[in-house]
Amino acid sequence: MKFLTHTTHQICTLAALALFSTHALASVVISGTRVIYPSDAKEVSVKISNVGPSPVLLQSWIDSGDANAKPSAIKVPFVLTPPMNRVEASKGQTLRISYSGGALPMDKESVFWLNVLEVPAKSQAKTNDNRLQMAFRTRIKLFYRPTGLAGNANDAAKALTWSTRGSKVQATNPTPFYASLVNLSINGKKLDSAMIAPNSTITLELPSQAGSKISGTYVNDYGAVLPFDAVVK
Repeated sequence: MKFLTHTTHQICTLAALALFSTHALASVVISGTRVIYPSDAKEVSVKISNVGPSPVLLQSWIDSGDANAKPSAIKVPFVLTPPMNRVEASKGQTLRISYSGGALPMDKESVFWLNVLEVPAKSQAKTNDNRLQMAFRTRIKLFYRPTGLAGNANDAAKALTWSTRGSKVQATNPTPFYASLVNLSINGKKLDSAMIAPNSTITLELPSQAGSKISGTYVNDYGAVLPFDAVVK
């Protein structure tokens, strides 16, 4: 199968949290801001709708974190069908994702990314015209979640512990789940987003000292953006 490449189309990556806002050019809407794949599932499905007035061609693939990797060169333990299809105006398409097996950890989540590239159909009346054809790419998180993990994924952000490292702040995630944070604020300084892997610690580009108050929001399994507060120890 021939894949569309970044050299033939200009690609605009849309933030996952903006999928439900009205966009003047993009026509495709994914029914969610993230995909959760339980390890005991045979497959999971993702619904896509074309809310625009014209047909679109969709190319879909999964990557392991490199947003610039070519779809034909990516190796992930998932099979996605259909990888390419045409969706008529006001119609929908269901993508099916199945786990093909592989050595993924069973004591914590693994994260991948679902990509959907939308290419508008060419107008027959304007085939010979010189015009720019825009392709829009949406990229959302796909979490592979082993069954039986301790705790609740939706509580991961609230379980984080915060400490200082020099003049910056450290966040430690003691849970087996990813914590997806947005709009972090400490002492008037802000950070747009951060994702903290299970059982790991990262240093954030935010000034801090013991006693500093942290406020922000996190995204749960359902795509809801919820507030949280914490104090640097």
